Parts: sequence; C-alpha cells; structure tokens
Amino acid sequence: MGTPSPEVVLVLMVLVGLVGPRATCGQPNFIVILADDVGWGDLGANWAETKETPHLDELAAEGTRFVDFHSAASTCSPSRASLLTGRLGARNGVTHNFAVTSVGGLPLNETTLAEVLREAGYSTGAIGKWHLGHHGHHHPSFRGFDYYFGIPYSHDMGCTDTPGYNLPPCPPCPHHGTAASRIRRKDCYPEVALPLFENITIIQQPVNLSSLAARYAEVAARFIQQASHSGRPFFLYLALAHMHVPLGVPSLPTPGGIYGAGLREMDALVGQIKRVADSHGKGKTLLWFTGDNGPWAQKCELAGRLGPFVGAWQRQRGGSSAKQTTWEGGHRVPALAYWPGHIPAGRTSPALLSTLDIFPTLVALAGAVLPPNRRFDGLDVSPVLFGWSDVGHKVLLHPNSGAAGKDGEIETLRLAQYKAFYTTGGAVACDGSVGPAEHHQPPLIFNLDPDIQEQEPLDVASREYQAVLPTISRVYTQALEDISTDNISVADYSKDPSATPCCNRQHLACRCQVPLSQAAPLDPGTEKRAPWLCF
Repeated sequence: MGTPSPEVVLVLMVLVGLVGPRATCGQPNFIVILADDVGWGDLGANWAETKETPHLDELAAEGTRFVDFHSAASTCSPSRASLLTGRLGARNGVTHNFAVTSVGGLPLNETTLAEVLREAGYSTGAIGKWHLGHHGHHHPSFRGFDYYFGIPYSHDMGCTDTPGYNLPPCPPCPHHGTAASRIRRKDCYPEVALPLFENITIIQQPVNLSSLAARYAEVAARFIQQASHSGRPFFLYLALAHMHVPLGVPSLPTPGGIYGAGLREMDALVGQIKRVADSHGKGKTLLWFTGDNGPWAQKCELAGRLGPFVGAWQRQRGGSSAKQTTWEGGHRVPALAYWPGHIPAGRTSPALLSTLDIFPTLVALAGAVLPPNRRFDGLDVSPVLFGWSDVGHKVLLHPNSGAAGKDGEIETLRLAQYKAFYTTGGAVACDGSVGPAEHHQPPLIFNLDPDIQEQEPLDVASREYQAVLPTISRVYTQALEDISTDNISVADYSKDPSATPCCNRQHLACRCQVPLSQAAPLDPGTEKRAPWLCF
C-alpha cells in the first residue's frame, strides 16, 4: 500500500481531531511582515556571513524557513498588488510602480485580502508603505483596511528633513523660498514632502524617517492589543521601509556599516512584533515574514546581500541581476513562518512557493472563500506550512519588472529545477552599467540544482535541453492562454499634480504637523472628507 498524499493526511487528521487550526483555536490571527528590497542573504539563518539578524534567526529556529520562496514581481507596486490579490500583474493590471502624482492604483474591481478577511469577521490593519494608489478610493482605507498608518509610496519618493543615507544623497526639504526655487534632481523628489497618514489624514509632513520604525512598532503593538481585546481575529499587514534606501539609521554605524545598522533596526522591530503577538496568546497568531523583491544593486554598499543568487550569466554581460530583474536575485526572497503549536519549529522547506500563496492560504485558514469570477496564481499551501508536504508550485511565472522588455510580460518560467528565460536583461548596476534586453527563441534554460548562480545555460543540443524543452514550451503556452482568457484588470497609470498628497498647499513642500487628537478616527467610514488632496 502506497503512502497517502498530504491532502489525505490532512483530512484524516482533521476527522480524528488531532489537528486543525480552525478546530482547535477558531480563526487564527495573521501578521504579514513585508520587508522592502531585502536580500535572501540578509538573514543569518540563510547566510552565515550575516550577523545582524538574531531575532529573525530566532524566528526561523522556532518556525519554518522557506529557501525557495519568491516575490511575485521584482519591484514595489506589482509585488504588493500580487500579494494582496493572489494574482500576477498580468491579471490584476499592476505592472509597474505608481508615482507621487498617480491618479490610479490597484484597480477597484480587484478584491484585496483585507476585504475578504474583513468580510470573514477580521479586524484589518495596514501599517507602513502602501504604494498601490493614494488618490481617492485607491487609498488603503477604502481597500479593506479598518486602520491605516504609514506612507503612501516608497520613502525616497518625497523629501524629508531627515533624508538618511542614499546614493546619490538627497537634500532635505527646503525651508525657505518659493516653489520655483526648489532643486530638482533625477533621484530625489524635493518638490513635495513625504507624508505620514493615519487613516485618510496626513498627521506629519515631512515624515521623520529616523523615528519611523519606532512609530510603526508602537502603532502595530497598539493595533494588536486593541484587536485582541475586541475578541475578533485580526489581520495586520506590516510593510516596512527597511531595507529600501534611504536608510535612516538612528545612530552612527557599528561593524557592518550603514546597511548593517539598518538591518539590525529591522530585526529588532520584527522581534518586538513577535513578542507583542505572543503576549496576547502564544499560538493564536500566524506570523509570516518575507520580502517584496531582491536588493537594489544600483545603491552599491547600501544594497542587500544576494547570497548565492548572483545571476552570473547576466553579470558577464553588464547590469545588475537583482531587483527589477527575473534572475534569482531579483525575486528569490527570505521567508519565515511562525505559529507555535501549528507550524513545526526548526524546519527548512525546499517547496517552491511565492508571495502569491499568502492570499489563498490565509483565506483558507480563516474559513473564508476566494472571490469568484477570476483565476488565482497563488496556492493554498497550508500542508507545507504544517510540515505535511514539501509540494509547492509545479510551475511559477516571473514577470518583467522594469529591467528590460515590456512591463508585466511573462518573460521567465520556472518548472521544477529548470528555469527558462524568453527574455533576459539587467537593471542598473553599481557601476552604472545596464544589461540590454535579449530575446531567446528557443529559451535560455538553466538547471538550478547544479547551477544556482545561473552561470551556464544548458546546451540547446544536449539531451537534457531537448528532453525538457517540449514540457516548458507547452506549459508556457498554456500559462499565456490562461491569462489571456481570464478577467483581466487594467490599472490607471495617468498622472495629475492634483493627486499629490499635500496637507497644506500654503506651506513650502506641504509642511504640517497634525496632533494625534485631530487625526482621522479609527473607522474611516466616519470621515467624509479627504483633507490630504491638492486641488
């Protein structure tokens, strides 16, 4: 008699009452922590050279570490849209980043994870970077979140009085003069200050980056406490500014440099959130930590660590093989899951997983139902979380994310240990080089098992290449057909200066400080105005 499948094991264990999150503790709480521009090698649990992450390493020791885990895209907005919808940008319409002046955002006909969980009885909160549209009803307060505290886009997309460490360095916000005298430079946004929102009200502009991590930790702890006392399960989406530049490290760098100091700050924040969650009932909360894409190599020593995923083939041709690319360094990200009593401790899973899986997995664990009339690229990977299986995706698609080619186009495909590139290209590297787009027909195929550095593609005349090509070609064609016949959303990427978040146009760079007592109430539905819009 053969070994039963993971699905059969799950059914049997639930029937006899041995396990089952919903059977033993009702609806679990969820905390999803999304780091920004973090490298796979930025965790000591992944890369022995890294010494700055004791809390994350402890999280790995007490939970499960996923070593073949991928962001759904390798740049900010598309990655976040896919996490919150379970759908690739080719389906949900978000194929590149939104701007300070963007009118649109994640299409309103797309259903977010927060909307599904709120309908299932959850208190929902978002803290940190949104970057899925801030104008009108694209704001997170109208996308399923009961509470929001954070910045509307990346923290290099607006000036601050504490610009932090960046390459090239950005000047602080201007304090005097007129709009016409403001300095404009390609990699800085000094014409408008970076705002900090509580719900739909700007409470600080420009935000103080050096204290932002502490404020996030404080607000997250308060949200967890209030939600726990309410008796309702909660979903907290915590999208950190770390490790995106500028790095606003609070003190002089110690060994490990500026980047190491920022990494320690992020690590301490995650450790604090874990302690707060455990203090309100250890075993009641699933905490899932991962990243939105790989390191921003253009930022040189202020960029993260790739680990072994160096994309050697591309490096030989110029350009970066990290963020904005479909090389492993662009989308293979650290991932940890912690849920005492449910997720095995000290386990390492080789399952092929993605941020796309967070949506369907949490929906299933909450006892909710996926939205109808659309297809999902993510899977319910509960059996992998619980240690019953290491079977993840059979096929995983990687879309172009800005390095070369067409935004959102599916240019790379993963099938088991094989990775096929129909288009290659490099992002801007530290030395300024850029790898141009190269189209491959037949595709460039790497076997990642012996060649994790993506250095030497298979010889097209080899037996191995000829054996795997027909299957790759078939599943690639099927994937494109599946997407083209789905309900596809179209994002509005038009720009209008009136969409710029600005609390007071009479002040240079929109300066304001709003007392917390005057901030928007917890329930955004009671606030009818949008006082942060420029008209």
